[in-house]
Amino acid sequence: MAKAPVLTPQAEDFPRWYQDLINKAELADNGPVRGTMVIRPYGYGLWERMQQEMDVRIKDAGAQNAYFPLFIPQSYLTREAQHVEGFAPELAVVTHGGGKELEEPVVVRPTSETIINASFSKWVQSYRDLPLLINQWANVVRWEMRPRVFLRTSEFLWQEGHTAHATYEDARDYAARIHRDVYADFMTNVLAIDVVLGRKTAKERFAGAINTLTLEGMMGDGKALQMGTSHELGTNFAKAFNTHYLSRDGKQELVWQTSWGVSTRMVGGLIMSHGDDNGLRVPPRLAAVQVVVMAIKGDEAVTRVRELGDRLKAAGLRVQVDDRVDTPFGRRAVDWELKGVPVRIEIGPRDLEAGTAMLARRIPGGKEAVSIESLAALLPTVLEEDQALLLRQSRERRESRTSDVTTLAEAAEAANAGGWARIPWSELGPEGEAELAQQAVSVRCLVAEDGSVPDSDDAPGTVAVVARSY
Repeated sequence: MAKAPVLTPQAEDFPRWYQDLINKAELADNGPVRGTMVIRPYGYGLWERMQQEMDVRIKDAGAQNAYFPLFIPQSYLTREAQHVEGFAPELAVVTHGGGKELEEPVVVRPTSETIINASFSKWVQSYRDLPLLINQWANVVRWEMRPRVFLRTSEFLWQEGHTAHATYEDARDYAARIHRDVYADFMTNVLAIDVVLGRKTAKERFAGAINTLTLEGMMGDGKALQMGTSHELGTNFAKAFNTHYLSRDGKQELVWQTSWGVSTRMVGGLIMSHGDDNGLRVPPRLAAVQVVVMAIKGDEAVTRVRELGDRLKAAGLRVQVDDRVDTPFGRRAVDWELKGVPVRIEIGPRDLEAGTAMLARRIPGGKEAVSIESLAALLPTVLEEDQALLLRQSRERRESRTSDVTTLAEAAEAANAGGWARIPWSELGPEGEAELAQQAVSVRCLVAEDGSVPDSDDAPGTVAVVARSY
């Protein structure tokens, strides 16, 4: 394995390792305004692949993409009391435009429930217009006091889905479908992160929702990261924006709604779930570059890696050819290892004489000589093996660092020791949740004893998953 540039070891200082990796793998920089970020091409390539994979799943669930304005009249947010209260500390408000004071201040989009409902109230007339399933890919602004690149920034990129339904049951089932079939499927099968699916407590629920479903991932240091959420909004926003429909019975009824979203926070989750002291490890199904074909030196090697690159692309692999023989090979190998490209194919004059190439696998580590002619058939199997390995490692970490406990003190001890705890919700409750919060420990979600999502907070056998979090 190539020698990596100096990264602060994870065991020494995990936050510093995270920042070092973002910088040295050229994923992102801090923006000129505090709390903003510049996403560099390699980091944006990861987000683009996430978008592509997610967009397919969202459309398969029946939603269509649209776009809504960045600026929202301030009065819109005040229509739903819990919503405005929940977001007030994070709002960026514009009071002047075109050199003049605005008649009404406008809020820079923190989320779009209010402005989308203003459109829904125009578009929905009858039960025939339902369900209305809309998604948008956009940026949002939430003024962040303690920013961290990808994890908490004042501006970030995301998708937000918003839907309207004729019945509570239809809305509830659709929120669950997004949670399970879109988000969990993507995070498990593409990101290779073994997320826990659960419901938020009333304290942690989205502002204005009647239920929030969450996906929680364990990071390399044992902390939890909320990877995505799907909310049942009930009729709260429909009441605020007068979003009614004419039912089959000829009655005016309020619509039932959902909203759901994931963001560039997933890039941070990817780094902290799979990265090691040598850099990033990108799951093959996600990687924008699955295979880099490298010429070590020599004109003949350059010609052959270009030919091989074309052959592997034709076989359906995402390939980049590195023929920069004027740059030292060791430096290039280190850069690709740092960026976490799953496979490197290294070819030099000696390899050509033998008809072989050196196959370097980033995820399990190690190198082996293989026949050049075998690569197109071999690599898909290698990549799937490495995808499965990352998911297995994610699952094993979570299982080995999760304790079943029965007291609040034991739950706090497990969380503060760098793990998760599972404790009966009946033993913890809102009062215990408040006590844990004083120690910077939170209830990440509620799950059933068998690991499924409970139907309610007080369902028999409900278990609280407790951890420190990002």
